[in-house]
Amino acid sequence: MKKIALIPIDNRPICYPLVEQICAIHKDIELFLPPRGLLGGLIEGSDIVAILGWLEGLPQVDYLVLSLDTIAYGGLVNSRRCPEGYDEILARVKRLEEILARLSAKVYAFSSIMRISNNNINEEEKEYWSQWGEKIFEYSHNLHKSGGAANTVPDEILRDYLATRKRNFEINKYYLGLARRGVFDTLVYSKDDTGEFGLNVEEAEILASLGATVKTGADEIPLTLLARAIVGDEKISAVPIFLHPESAGKISKYEDIPLNECVKSQLSLAGIEVCDMDDNGGADLNFIVNNFAHEQGDLVLGEANPSTATVFDKSRPYFIADVNNANGADFGFVEKFLGTAAGENFYGYCGYNTSANSIGCAVCIATIKFLALRAGMYDDEAFKKLMLVRFLDDWAYQAKIRKKGFQKNEFAPFEQKICEFLEFDCGKIANNVQYALPWRRSFEIEIGIE
Repeated sequence: MKKIALIPIDNRPICYPLVEQICAIHKDIELFLPPRGLLGGLIEGSDIVAILGWLEGLPQVDYLVLSLDTIAYGGLVNSRRCPEGYDEILARVKRLEEILARLSAKVYAFSSIMRISNNNINEEEKEYWSQWGEKIFEYSHNLHKSGGAANTVPDEILRDYLATRKRNFEINKYYLGLARRGVFDTLVYSKDDTGEFGLNVEEAEILASLGATVKTGADEIPLTLLARAIVGDEKISAVPIFLHPESAGKISKYEDIPLNECVKSQLSLAGIEVCDMDDNGGADLNFIVNNFAHEQGDLVLGEANPSTATVFDKSRPYFIADVNNANGADFGFVEKFLGTAAGENFYGYCGYNTSANSIGCAVCIATIKFLALRAGMYDDEAFKKLMLVRFLDDWAYQAKIRKKGFQKNEFAPFEQKICEFLEFDCGKIANNVQYALPWRRSFEIEIGIE
């Protein structure tokens, strides 16, 4: 039995129940999560003292996947908003260090580089972002790109923003010292909602120059590290197959590196050997990437790309990251895919939010299914329930239902189609699928199956 503990970024469906759903595929994994009520949401931060207490009382585990933002600030969103100073936050981190010194688990830790969103939406930022967000983004972009920038932001707001950035950056540099002392076996910095230029990109470059591992993305990093923990010393390989190979070098929305580099980066972080197309006969898994032919669409902005690529090899184990559009599935692609038999070689699908999010999620699902089958510990019903949730979320909801408003009765025909595709007895889930909006906004839906 492999015992793995995970402290999530926050309490969102993609951060908490998804982890449980994925691990349920492998009968030889015992997962430990702090009580969900201790984790922060959109408005409130995590109960850091209680989470540290939970960690201190944790039974012996093999691996700990650890969100440092949760311990330092109370969560990913709170890392941009919490008012505490460097010394107070450092005291929490040192308390964490004391607890980790008494654990014998391998620690896979991750921390975010504070994002700079290019909009005037303050839902996840400080209050002043509603008026000055785009101007702060412009200042940051130009300062990094050109070494200087005109400022149209009020001085007191810019000072507060830069002070928050400096505080988080100094904490991130402190983590490097912990990694060098062996407190963390793996330390990853994530670039959340990034672009080609900006103070966040500059910080990432500095951290990388100091020897840090920096990855594009955020929400998927714990999933990729979870896959890394489960892979352990085992050997597993995958070959990325882009359905539009001519565009694999393009950059996705909200990201700063080419898509093909993002794919290889996530696979490598998960401990998976990346094979070239010429070597795909020897790879364990085919990683199908439904990428964009020209530029990535964005369902939130109402800019869905047309569906074009539909045919790929199903004769070998395969899994899919659907990134033709950001913020949801390629509706036509999935509809056609669900109209054919998945076959026994189907190892997973994901198509939510950013490209990195979809890629890391898909990698984690496929890795755990592959290793569960290899160990003779595979739970097929758990896999089918997970896929039902992913298709209902990424495809039915994000690509279709969300734009019309959240109505539970809209899901019934999608449930039927997905169950038929998965060869899953719809009677098992009749009236047993629950839908909710836990953050009281349309962006995240939580889908549960009893």
